[in-house]
Amino acid sequence: MAAATPTGGGLRRLHPRPWIQSLRFTTPVHSLSTLASSCLSHSSSIPNSEEPTTTVTKPKTSENNSKNPMSYFPKRGQTLELVCETLAFKGKGVCKVADTGYIIMCDRALPGEKFVGRVTRRKDNYAEVKKVKTISPHWDSVAAPCEYASHCGGCKTQNLLYEAQVRAKEQQVHELIVHVGKFSVKEGVMKPIVPCDIQFHYRNKMEFSFGTRKWLPPELLQQEGDEDNEYALGLHAPGFFDKVLNIDKCLLQCDPANRVLAAIQACWRDPRFGLSPYNVYSHGGFLKHLMLRAGRNIETGQPELMVNFVTSSYKPELLKPLVEKIASFPDVVSIMNNVNTSVGNTSVGEEEYTLHGKSTITESLRGLAFQISANSFFQTNTHQAEILYKLIEDCACLKGDGSEIVLDLFCGTGTIGLTLAKRVRHVYGFEIVDQAISDARRNANLNGICNATFVQGDLNKIDESFGNYFPKPDIVITDPNRPGMHMKLIKFLLKLKAARIIYVSCNPATCVRDLDYLCHGVPEQNMSGCYKLRSLQPVDMFPHTPHIECVCLLELC
Repeated sequence: MAAATPTGGGLRRLHPRPWIQSLRFTTPVHSLSTLASSCLSHSSSIPNSEEPTTTVTKPKTSENNSKNPMSYFPKRGQTLELVCETLAFKGKGVCKVADTGYIIMCDRALPGEKFVGRVTRRKDNYAEVKKVKTISPHWDSVAAPCEYASHCGGCKTQNLLYEAQVRAKEQQVHELIVHVGKFSVKEGVMKPIVPCDIQFHYRNKMEFSFGTRKWLPPELLQQEGDEDNEYALGLHAPGFFDKVLNIDKCLLQCDPANRVLAAIQACWRDPRFGLSPYNVYSHGGFLKHLMLRAGRNIETGQPELMVNFVTSSYKPELLKPLVEKIASFPDVVSIMNNVNTSVGNTSVGEEEYTLHGKSTITESLRGLAFQISANSFFQTNTHQAEILYKLIEDCACLKGDGSEIVLDLFCGTGTIGLTLAKRVRHVYGFEIVDQAISDARRNANLNGICNATFVQGDLNKIDESFGNYFPKPDIVITDPNRPGMHMKLIKFLLKLKAARIIYVSCNPATCVRDLDYLCHGVPEQNMSGCYKLRSLQPVDMFPHTPHIECVCLLELC
């Protein structure tokens, strides 16, 4: 797959996955955590007025290339006939220009699909296109059951057979572990991906946004006209903070939550209520977000639903008609109001008020009860979290004599550490979010766990004294957010030399980068690796989305 040898311009041989080759040591260490998604994070849309009218261009043949040794580089605005070969990070389709291997990325293109795409962005070693039309469908094509699937950013692969989705995710992790992590596939390190038995209605939390105007994609806008200026309540259009696709029903959340969403959609626009959505430009308006969280009563097993209105100010009298309507639903046990006066898009408020019922809902996980507040972190897929946490317990390989010390980094509300606490000597958890630490302590008390200590602190800013807060651990569990671990923490772990590290990740790209550091070292930092990767287990936590979870076991050499 070599590119043609250039006569000038400094062109280089193209890597089969350009988003992979930039991950390791191409920039200063502090920015490495963002590289995995940097080449894919840009919007691939351009205004209609900027889209030139062009004819479809078929890539140059080898005969043409022999006359012109320059590789084929499409120009912005040019249309190409392409075939998607595989899926890359964030679920974008990977295509190659014939004979040259030049990489083309396309959102919502699926393996085997032949389509026409218009170039919207071009980089040194790849370009992005926007799909204009499909010529022939992809392999394993299925009808998407959700009416919003083609336009909503939540379920990009809903029209791909689920078995094909998990195969593509497994392949992504495989390529990362080989090309970024530099691990040999012959070692049998990577395990087959664990699929999710429940592909719809699996989310226990959904966040919807209010908008001043319903957004419609261009093709629907042409059909329905530009006369619908109604307010919107739904999900953001992919890549836009100011465009909201109106959603009446989401197939990822449970039926009780959808019934509440439908009830709110039916009445919140009533002019008698005087409710207005927040305007992200003028910063006027009242309603910002609607968050729905689902749990279950530990004693009865019945569903529990929390409804959280995020508003720009505290005006309970404005919310009263909505509160009275949804409080009549038997599953709604909590109605909250988070007040966020900032101009940002966050749903976490500076103040929180209980408008109906209690301030928390409950959920059971691995035999423990957890209280979940409006802003608590809790695994979004409870069913699959049971499987994920069982895998973590298996990796821990506990002796059974209650002698081990566990260090739980990025512990959140303490769910992982608490599920192990009754079989170890002590759990020490660290987390930057103060509310999460409060929830972790409350959940420990709720379950009668006295051998767990939770401390609020920023793990990106640790110093040499960090190890003084706890005895040397036998097991380290680290569950960082998408950017992965800071180099300071990696240095600390290499110096600490715990017998076992369990790395839980929601971003395989930064995960394998950190595994590479821990096992192979960082020459530029004069750091030697001291661990061996024993296993890497991908888990599909979120069907129909590009997200992948991984559980990795490292043992001290």
